[in-house]
Amino acid sequence: MSFVYLGLLLFSLTGLALLDWRFKLAFAVSARRAALAVLLPATYLLIWDAVGIGLGIFFIGKTTMLTGVLLAPEMPLEEPFFLLLLCYTTLIVFRAVEKRRTK
Repeated sequence: MSFVYLGLLLFSLTGLALLDWRFKLAFAVSARRAALAVLLPATYLLIWDAVGIGLGIFFIGKTTMLTGVLLAPEMPLEEPFFLLLLCYTTLIVFRAVEKRRTK
């Protein structure tokens, strides 16, 4: 059991949160809107993953970086954190570019 990947995901999410707070980009401006902007697409992507797993398209490959904890068959514990990181990164980049363009 390895917590490397999960640890890196949590470290990255923390870094994004610090950038968000420092530059007042998303949650620091409107927590409700930011939560919707992150959680709705992340939920959609989790459903997408579940469908892909059900169709046999997505599966866990051989790796030593995962905890080994599964939320469902072929869905590791790290997957929701990765999707949150993906969606939060997209929101932060969008807001940063938008903020920069309006200056």
